[in-house]
Amino acid sequence: MKLIINRETLLTPLQQIVGVIEKRQTMPVLANVLMLAKDNYLTLTGTDLEIQLVSKIEIEQIIPGSITVPARKLLDLCRLLPAKADIQIEQSGDKLKIQSSRSRFSLSCLPSEHYPEFAESEMDKQFSINSGKFKKALEKTTFCMANQDVRYYLNGLMMNISNSKIKLVASDGHRLSIYEDSLEQPTGYESRIILPRKGVLELYRLLDNPDIDLNILFSNNNIKIAINNLIFSAKLVDAKYPDFSKVFQQPFFDPIPVQKQQLKDSLTRVAVLANEKFKGVTLDILPGNIKISTHNPEHDEGEEEVSIDYSGEQLSIAFNAQYILDALSSIDSDTVVFTVAKNVSTCFIDESTQSEYRFIVMPMRI
Repeated sequence: MKLIINRETLLTPLQQIVGVIEKRQTMPVLANVLMLAKDNYLTLTGTDLEIQLVSKIEIEQIIPGSITVPARKLLDLCRLLPAKADIQIEQSGDKLKIQSSRSRFSLSCLPSEHYPEFAESEMDKQFSINSGKFKKALEKTTFCMANQDVRYYLNGLMMNISNSKIKLVASDGHRLSIYEDSLEQPTGYESRIILPRKGVLELYRLLDNPDIDLNILFSNNNIKIAINNLIFSAKLVDAKYPDFSKVFQQPFFDPIPVQKQQLKDSLTRVAVLANEKFKGVTLDILPGNIKISTHNPEHDEGEEEVSIDYSGEQLSIAFNAQYILDALSSIDSDTVVFTVAKNVSTCFIDESTQSEYRFIVMPMRI
């Protein structure tokens, strides 16, 4: 393999691919990026066996070959070379020689035959969606995903396609976010899949151009998305997502509209004195105002009142303050609407103007 490539042309895909490569590997070759030179293209591949990124770069003059190169070392060298520098890359046995102006480096590599193949089943379903729209849906839901929960289906994001509708759902068992939107083209099928947590976070990072259209292909086991010259692939979580529809089928108190920024500021101040572990705050909802209060084991206390346009029943409910603040941060409208279940088991937090986004939080006992 031999080729000359501009620093910027190589740096961008390398930065994207290194994101999926784990620092600690059970197989040494997984710390490497696979470089394949063939038919005037340099193809870079990185994987952790659960997620794979493949980038294709067009090169005018190229001598074919393939090798796996330590990903982070190659990235650091490219990053530290001068801007717009040309880089000559040449394979020599189990070494990769890199030359740029007066700089010369030699990296010890592993043969490409050792690089594991990413197992993919045939993709039998697909749909198209605008990148900006899909990124917004991820932004509204990903913060609710669980992290290393024993209920492994919660360590991911549920995506439901129902003909011309897309629904994303994430939950850690204490809170749940739902985002629904319409697809431009009807799909003619209904399907539910669970994307793994790491794959969702990587995908969010890669969607940096809101104007492109994404073609998303998936099966029961895999998902594949083409993003410009990059192909993102991931293995799906093999599980059934819990049925959360029953939470909607219960009696509720009257809706409670609140000024978002006022509530956010008050909650942030009161939460300073909440128990560091549980972040519990109590909301006493009365006609005309909400009293937010907290205390901690050091006997500190905090209390604030927020005016509301509410004339319904009086109720008291406690939450993890951070969960409420996360929800408020993801809501676009100036007014939020709290709707508490009659048995005080759940609370909906909705935008006052839009209906596609819903946030549900479970109360806590203080």
